[in-house]
Parts: sequence; structure tokens; C-alpha cells
Amino acid sequence: MESHLGRVLGDEALPLAERAKVFLDTTTDLVKEVFEDRLPVIKNGHFARIRNVVEQSIRFFTKEKALAAMAPFISHDYKSYTHSVHVFVYSVAVLHSFGVEGEDLLQAGMGAMLHDLGKTRVPKDILAKRGALSRAEQEIMKNHPLWGVSQCASLPMSQLALNCVLFHHERMDGEGYPSRLAGEHIPFPVRVLAVCDAYDNLTAERPGQAALSPFDALQSMRSEKGAYDVEAFKRLVQVLSGAALI
Repeated sequence: MESHLGRVLGDEALPLAERAKVFLDTTTDLVKEVFEDRLPVIKNGHFARIRNVVEQSIRFFTKEKALAAMAPFISHDYKSYTHSVHVFVYSVAVLHSFGVEGEDLLQAGMGAMLHDLGKTRVPKDILAKRGALSRAEQEIMKNHPLWGVSQCASLPMSQLALNCVLFHHERMDGEGYPSRLAGEHIPFPVRVLAVCDAYDNLTAERPGQAALSPFDALQSMRSEKGAYDVEAFKRLVQVLSGAALI
């Protein structure tokens, strides 16, 4: 199915919802395989397969009603690999609405799909912990962007894609991690990814955290002054609204 994904997604004779389901099943299975290997570096074979899936999927997700077709299949039971696929879908839709195309959109899509790869190095008991993490556990969790970049270091990824992996927890006010970048120093595709990442985190059922409704998640994000790029946040709201997801 990976090999024929582009043909299936482009087949106008198939209902849009059926194509969305094929995309989600195929991509989730692949990303799950990568995450469950928990290797110190991502395999070149896995990388080539992910690039192929991203490349074949982007054209589908820049179509007007494709995001809406995903709605029935988006699971709110959080897993790192399903979260990565969701963030890819949202990020591509939002970036495309800003006019990002071609290789830049592909590389941003790659970065979105692999942005949480470093969590494969975080101990499972921390990932599954119910309730607040201790300060020591938080510090371990904050290493995941650095671990993710190290896992991708030998791969033919552009700086744009690597920035998505490394900087997706930076904040506009400079209070993020790992580099405390602020404002325009955070690359624009990363600012879009950060908004999409936060939204999917808030709408997912996680250990010790109930899923928020889309409306409540957006309200929560809006109340975090200085965290997110305002234009990227507004555009996410517009994209979700246009796809009838809120």
C-alpha cells in the first residue's frame, strides 16, 4: 500500500473518506514501526519509506476537503506515532494555506512527521506516568528534541526539517526549550508546527489528562500569552473551521 499510496490518494473514483482512511492506516502503521524500534538512529530504509509517504500524501492534503475527510478517523487516544501523523496533517494544511509549496512543504512535512522521534529515548514509565512529572522527569522529557535530531543526524534531511525536530517546543516569548529562541528567530514552519503540536496534544486523551474539546483546546492556547505565533494560531483556527473540525 505504501508503494501505491499516491495512486490511491489521487483516484477521484474512490470516495474521499475512503482515501483518508487508507492514508491514516498506512502512515500510522509505518510511523508506529519506526517509533517502536526505539533505535539510537533512524534506519535509512525507514527514512526513505517515510519520505515516500509524505511526498505522496502532500498533494492529497492540499485539496480543499481532504482535512474534513480525516475527522472521523482521528483518534483521541494519544500515542506518539498517531500524534505525529495528526501533526503532519494539520501542519501541511496550515502551511499550504500560507502558500508554502514544493520542496519546502515536503521538508516541513518530514519534520512534522518525525518531530517527536526523540521520545523513543524517553523511559516508558515517564511517557506513561499519570499526573504531573517531577522536575527531574521534566528535564529528561525536555531532552527529546535533542535526541530526535541526533537520531536524524545521518539522514539526508534539510535544515528546515531538522529545525522542526529541534525547535518545536520553543515559544514566541523565549521561554521554550532547548534553545530559548524567541519571535522571528524561530523559523516560520516551526512556529506553525508548534501550534499544531499543542492543539493535538490538548485534544488527545493522555495519561492523567482528559482530552479537551477542539473549542476548549483553542481557548486554552489563546490564553497562553506569548507562547504561539498569533498568525499561525489564527490560521489553524481558520483551517479547522473550514474543515468543520471545530
